[in-house]
Amino acid sequence: MEPIRYVEKLNAHYQSQGFQPYQWTVNHDAPLTRLAKPLSQCRIALLTSGGVSACDAPPFNPQARNDLRLDALASEGLTGCLVINDAYYDHRDADRDINCIFPVERLRELAAQGIIGSVAPRHYSGFMGRIYTRAAVINEAAPALALRLKEDRVDAAALVPA
Repeated sequence: MEPIRYVEKLNAHYQSQGFQPYQWTVNHDAPLTRLAKPLSQCRIALLTSGGVSACDAPPFNPQARNDLRLDALASEGLTGCLVINDAYYDHRDADRDINCIFPVERLRELAAQGIIGSVAPRHYSGFMGRIYTRAAVINEAAPALALRLKEDRVDAAALVPA
């Protein structure tokens, strides 16, 4: 059985829509760093690419290209007022339980159990996957997010892709 050539198929799909061949990012030496302190003392934030937004915020446009929008979502009082604006995955389960794509309640439980130190005051939603300008992510959007996380004294972020 031949493996699925995902990258080739994806490139063919997007080229059929008029896009140039995608320049994939290849990390030969990802800058992973050990935590400076035990997880039980770390403040953790969430980042989802699942199109999650607050009910009173403008919805994400699931068809947008190169949308570097990144919503900050206040940690407290979130779960009752979140919606998902994404047409690229089946989110029926997440519509019933937002923790499928944005596990903020699970994070609070980990903090209550002492497994993590604390929950960050802000979490983030954005980078929805149809971004073809990776230089803008690397040089602008990601550093801006890192600065916000640093302002909130976040030690680690849980990345929750859609």
